[in-house]
Amino acid sequence: MTDLTALLLLVVFATLVATGARHWRIPAPSLLVVGGVLIGLLPWIPDVQVTPEVISVVVLPPLLYASAEEIPWRELRVVWRPVTVLAFGLVLATAAAVGAVASAVTPLSTTMAFVLGAVLASTDPVAVTALGRKIALPPRIQVLVQSESLFNDATSLVLFKVAVGTAIAAHAVSLPAAGGQFLVLGGGGALVGGGVAGVVALIRRRTEDPILETVIALVTPYAAYILAEDLHTSGVTAVVVAGIVLGSTGHKLTNATIRLQVHAVYGTVVFLLESVIFALIGLELPSLVRQLNADEQGWPLGVLAVAATVITVRLLGVLPLSAIMQRRRGNGAVTWRVPAVVSWAGTRGVMPLAAALSIPLAADDGSLLPHRPLILVLTTGVVVFTLVLQGFTLAPVVRWSKIALEPEHTAREEARARAGLAKAGLDCLDELEAVEAAPATVISQLRRGLLARLDQADADQDDDTAPASSVSATDYRELRRTVIAAETTKLQRLYADNHISDLTRRRLQRGLDLEEAGLGEE
Repeated sequence: MTDLTALLLLVVFATLVATGARHWRIPAPSLLVVGGVLIGLLPWIPDVQVTPEVISVVVLPPLLYASAEEIPWRELRVVWRPVTVLAFGLVLATAAAVGAVASAVTPLSTTMAFVLGAVLASTDPVAVTALGRKIALPPRIQVLVQSESLFNDATSLVLFKVAVGTAIAAHAVSLPAAGGQFLVLGGGGALVGGGVAGVVALIRRRTEDPILETVIALVTPYAAYILAEDLHTSGVTAVVVAGIVLGSTGHKLTNATIRLQVHAVYGTVVFLLESVIFALIGLELPSLVRQLNADEQGWPLGVLAVAATVITVRLLGVLPLSAIMQRRRGNGAVTWRVPAVVSWAGTRGVMPLAAALSIPLAADDGSLLPHRPLILVLTTGVVVFTLVLQGFTLAPVVRWSKIALEPEHTAREEARARAGLAKAGLDCLDELEAVEAAPATVISQLRRGLLARLDQADADQDDDTAPASSVSATDYRELRRTVIAAETTKLQRLYADNHISDLTRRRLQRGLDLEEAGLGEE
């Protein structure tokens, strides 16, 4: 079997499993890693070797960018304090705890155990985002979990580089040097990401070609990542910053047709990459186990001990922080519901695997780093364990906590917003009618459609919304675009005034984009 054939079979397998996960309403990452492990255990399956470049350069940038684009800036400003505490304090505590446990229960030396701790210190944004799409969490909690998983990568990346530097060098790295390294990596990456976002925004404002816009959207995360890495800063931070900036302003840069096309293409790319990478994580574990030495065969105990440490430290870190914040806000009795969900959503995934794969083979003196395969096995094992345990049980935990948004809540919010948009459209028609800026028949036709929406009629099945034969199709399209522009303005105002969530805004904006694109070319 050639490498190309194996890759095609992997894509087919991952796509089928991910499609089945959607059909059965279970987390796709969890099912994919289970399927990958089962396939990897078959005796005729060749060993799978994944190079770090494939994950860090090819896979991670678009997945991180897609996750960052989904974070609304409004909610991020509200949760920045707990995100900062979790992204710094909890990462450091997790790295130290994992390092101590690993050095006690595995053959790893203290320095290599700390490397493992740094690798597993942060939650994974790709896994968290993929799991979060299936659960209707309140917007603030969803943003908290997702933002933490994105920003704590910068901290864990610095820890990882410090730990690896200590392992391969003859001297330890000082705290001032580590602090300076963090500022260069994190601050430099943020500057690069902001700069790339600014340049891309300028280009997209002057572009109306759907194909060119799609290419720009696909290239942006790679440009931010590679440019930041070439400048010896954090590529992960650069991609995250670029994604957040462009995600908050992207709807203002292009028209409806381009937004729909970019969304469709990017959605396809993210689906394929997520499906393949999570399947690879599971598929690689059996082949890594076969590479272990005789003194490393106790790895299952190590995986269980490290995974338990990761989960326990997160619980012990999130619960007190949540209690303090609830007390400060004066919420009365402290509740465990929110911190329980936030703690249980902290899965590990693609990022730890990419970091573990980038561990050098040899030290500065030319000697092989001890137990490198064991670190890969422990990392992959903990990733699989958390994706399976927390991934399959996160939805029940959310239901048990009773903080998930009921479908009726979202429907009511969306219905109120739709009514507001229809009223904004009617006001626009009244203004146009007052100055006789459009034919009366066209205004009347559009008014009937908007009134039907206010009466909760299905606009897509209402024949009155289509232009009558006596109405000029050109006049109808022109006036409808004017009304859609008024509705879009109203939609942005509703979001800015905190009347609707970002999820509702995105849904309604997509509906307006579909309607505008359905009008055809001018």
